[in-house]
Amino acid sequence: VTMSYLEIYNENIRDLLNPESGFLELREDSSKGTGYVQVSGLTEAIANSTEEVMSLLTRGNKQRSCEPTASNRTSSRSHALLSVTVHNTRPVHDRNVMKTRIRQGRLFMIDLAGSERASHTKNIGKRLKEGAHINRSLLALGNCINALSGSNSNKYVNYRDSKLTRLLREALSGNCKTVMIAHVNPGLTHREESKNTLVYAARATGISHKVERNQLDVSFQISQYRSVIADLRNE
Repeated sequence: VTMSYLEIYNENIRDLLNPESGFLELREDSSKGTGYVQVSGLTEAIANSTEEVMSLLTRGNKQRSCEPTASNRTSSRSHALLSVTVHNTRPVHDRNVMKTRIRQGRLFMIDLAGSERASHTKNIGKRLKEGAHINRSLLALGNCINALSGSNSNKYVNYRDSKLTRLLREALSGNCKTVMIAHVNPGLTHREESKNTLVYAARATGISHKVERNQLDVSFQISQYRSVIADLRNE
């Protein structure tokens, strides 16, 4: 089991498990196909128990970019992406073939920063710039969701508008199941934001995936080994 944890702050990627590494770059991941990416230099920490995963999560949360605004005393100023990968390898017995079965599953958990209206948050300077980056990336994500949902399923999907959508491509259109949890505020002053959030989430329900097990069988013909052994003995 391995785990990584990153945040996207002002369109820059930070490793929350190793914040001293500075901003990280996205690289094309040809093993998954055209357009898929990986984060170069991102820490992949080994976890041997649930407690170790939770400890890494707590450690990463302490490094997140949070600042007070007029709307929220502990406002997240970034999007966070947690990835836990489970890799399982076991032998499969067969009379004539030696097989190794490899299975891999990955859990992504994404905490999106909330959309912000400058008139409500009263942000200025640095906070205003952060809010603009947050809203721009959420708009890019909304455009991808809209293109993938319902009758728009054959429409071109532009994942390249933000680092958030490039990283979430696998979760949006890959071999996976995706759940979106929308957070809304019941207060009248937040009515417009709550409505927009619900519309945002409703569009996501129109995305459909065909999920297949991530399994690879690596086989070795026993007869081939016997032939090689016989040749070695005859030398």
